[in-house]
Amino acid sequence: MKKTIKYFMIGIAVMISSPKLFAQISIGISVHINPPALPVYSQPACPVEGYLWVPGYWAWSGDANDFYWVPGVWVSPPQPGLLWTPGYWGYEGDLYVFHRGYWGRHIGFYGGVNYGYGYSGSGFYGGRWEGNSFRYNTAVVNVNNTVVHNTYIDRTVIVNNTTVNNVSYNGPGGVTAKPRPEEVRAMNESHIQPTVQQQSHEKVAQNNPAQFAKANNGRPATTSMNKVNGRQFNGEGSNARAMSASDKAAAAPHNAQAADAAGNTNNRPLNGQAQRTRQPAGSVVNNRAARPFGQVKANAPATHNRMPAQRKPVQRQQERPVEKPRE
Repeated sequence: MKKTIKYFMIGIAVMISSPKLFAQISIGISVHINPPALPVYSQPACPVEGYLWVPGYWAWSGDANDFYWVPGVWVSPPQPGLLWTPGYWGYEGDLYVFHRGYWGRHIGFYGGVNYGYGYSGSGFYGGRWEGNSFRYNTAVVNVNNTVVHNTYIDRTVIVNNTTVNNVSYNGPGGVTAKPRPEEVRAMNESHIQPTVQQQSHEKVAQNNPAQFAKANNGRPATTSMNKVNGRQFNGEGSNARAMSASDKAAAAPHNAQAADAAGNTNNRPLNGQAQRTRQPAGSVVNNRAARPFGQVKANAPATHNRMPAQRKPVQRQQERPVEKPRE
């Protein structure tokens, strides 16, 4: 724990002194080890109209001194019109710093990391808000058509050939993208932090030993879920172990604590103003590639390098997507 606090304080100092960092960045933790590669997985179908996809990510536990995988999950946004900017690991001053994700009207910078399913490294192409309704681009995301009807198809965001490496961080040996002007503007807007449900979801993953990289060699058994406390899926899109009563009980104290800390802020309009109904510019689909993870081959198991390793990207032909799980 002392080591974790030390790294956290160093990360704060790096954030203040580094000219590469921008305002509105929330530092979660800083460590000396790079996160494993992103696991390959199939996205479960969106179970409820209005839910948005939050990509899975590697989080850090100071107590276990290891990374653990937080499964990708469909969640309810705190307000209509808001989009999720994923968190990312960035290499800063000999440390890997985690920049937490947030809700906002536009998509900010998420390190250039290709999380798939609409998050191809910059922007989001899995759908858009139209008034208070979210429309899903089913060429990119998977929905349950029996309950989700507000959809459209735009295949221009998909490419047949792409460089596949599943790198999970920004920095030497990883992604070297820099924030675009529109991403910098989005980063300086008002944001809403992860909801109580999202915090609970991360806590449940942390309490599951099978999600830690040392136990699963970078291949977690549960890679995604259809909703918080919902069905669990493995990398092939098949059902993983059902959530046990002990898993849910482990997150209960955290739920209450997070709710007290959050209050009702997750339900308030940003800046105390009425919610806008126009479509945010950050949600417009364009021609940038979005690569669903279910369409590529899995890479070799990830290794934890003390210093950034120079990984050479491999050019591969995309395969047909695996069959998507049914509701």
